[in-house]
Amino acid sequence: MNYEERVAFLGNWGPFQRRLFIVLCLCSIPPGFTILSVIFLLATPPHQCYIPSNSNLSHEWIQAIIPAQEEQRSCSRYALDIVMNASLNGLRPGQGNATESEVMLQTLPLEECGDGWSFSQQYFTSTVVTEFNLVCGDQWKQPLSSLIFFLGGLCGCFVCGQLSDRVGRKPVLFSSLLLLGVFGGGLALAPSWPVFMALFFMLGLEQGTIYVVIFVLGSEVLTGKTRVVFSGLALPVFFAFGSMLLPCTAYVLTSWRHLTWAIAASSIACLPFGWVVPESPRWLLSLGHKEDAERILQMAALETQVEAPASIFPPEEAFSMESCTFLDLLKTRNIRHITVILWISWLSIYVSNYGLSFSATGLRESPFLTYILVSAIELPSYLFSLLAAAYCRRRMAFIIFGAVAIVGVLPIFLTTDICPTVTLCLVLVCKFGVLVVISCMYIHTGELFPTIIRNTAMSSCAMFGRLGACLSPYLQHLAVVAPSLPWLVLALLPLLTVLLLSFLPETFQEPLPDAIEQMAKPQRLMFGCCSSSNEKVTTVAPVPEVLCTTRL
Repeated sequence: MNYEERVAFLGNWGPFQRRLFIVLCLCSIPPGFTILSVIFLLATPPHQCYIPSNSNLSHEWIQAIIPAQEEQRSCSRYALDIVMNASLNGLRPGQGNATESEVMLQTLPLEECGDGWSFSQQYFTSTVVTEFNLVCGDQWKQPLSSLIFFLGGLCGCFVCGQLSDRVGRKPVLFSSLLLLGVFGGGLALAPSWPVFMALFFMLGLEQGTIYVVIFVLGSEVLTGKTRVVFSGLALPVFFAFGSMLLPCTAYVLTSWRHLTWAIAASSIACLPFGWVVPESPRWLLSLGHKEDAERILQMAALETQVEAPASIFPPEEAFSMESCTFLDLLKTRNIRHITVILWISWLSIYVSNYGLSFSATGLRESPFLTYILVSAIELPSYLFSLLAAAYCRRRMAFIIFGAVAIVGVLPIFLTTDICPTVTLCLVLVCKFGVLVVISCMYIHTGELFPTIIRNTAMSSCAMFGRLGACLSPYLQHLAVVAPSLPWLVLALLPLLTVLLLSFLPETFQEPLPDAIEQMAKPQRLMFGCCSSSNEKVTTVAPVPEVLCTTRL
């Protein structure tokens, strides 16, 4: 008898599962609130060279000292000494054939902004860019800051995933929430850009692991339809709600330091939930701690007011398994093929996802409304992903919604320069398809790997997703080669993802594996959407004691 059959007495919607369901969903709001905070923290408002108030320039020269050419006005001005002398002598700026009382602007030399910059405060009173002057010669620091944040998330997925499989889901989850609050508060006090970079990396590191650990913990503790609703709809919806809170908060708190305090507060507010969230019984069983797992389930049965069996996991059943490491994902041929396919798929689809988000924010003047729309499209996408998870085979879901993403992005080639509103709508359609694919990938990845290595596998995939996020800010630079090249890449990446995912074994309505030898084999036939021949290495009940090094 497998784990889910052993704990079926709890029911799907008892008080224990209901409370855990709500609490874990609430804990997903801080990572949603933080994930794309780079858009507002590192926003670059319109700017021009600052003109010192003691320069005593006339009104005409104050208006004329900044070049009219768009490519020059942000980072250069006409030589201040010459302009000051001309203003002092009563000369006026002129164009074309200047008179004796005028100075031709075309003849004046340009110089860099030696006195700093004047930034527009239409949307932000201050950002990291405006406070540390990350423009013109230091403009390269702005995308580097985004890269550092996403690299922190990548490292967090790599380190904390393995740590979660070793010390437990609950300690890693609430330690990450605590450190997210600590580094968020420290970020608000950063005195310089290098200090900001170090703290921003740590903020990304903690944010990078929270969602994955919540997903794995909920998938392992919740059962039946509750687990499907949690992983397919509720958890991503609360995550999207956190994302939608970000632009609303940034609209009210126009200073980047105040916004980082809000990030810290959202994380700290979740710490009291540590008193009501249990450790994963599945994980405890994987380490052979039957007594601890039974104690949690008996307390849940008491709260649910149902009678638990005297011995939920009989002593004669061997559940203990040795812990696995990141390298065990590549040790056998079967698990290696599945792992590599998932790594490439997560990398490509996340480049597309974040590339669409960064591209969309540049289509309209107001970053707040655009970001809300990009976040709001996640809500229907998660509803469709739940329906797909409940009623559609995984491979078929990937093909259908991958096609939606590709069809949505192809017409953008024709609308970018004609109608930005239509382009934004097409980007939202494409993002809808990509988000459904990502949601189904989360579910599919969790269903493919056994309990003993599930969190390490999920974290490694999330790590490659973060690598895709790292690459996405630079995607728009491909427009230097050809204006349509970024959109072409955004169309090809979902296609590549769907092709790769077609090789994975089907897991629709299959029980979660608890041992490595229960993993299914990759498909030999692509697009075997309707095939039900899901060959497995072996199916054992109860779960035997196996080692991670077992050859398949």
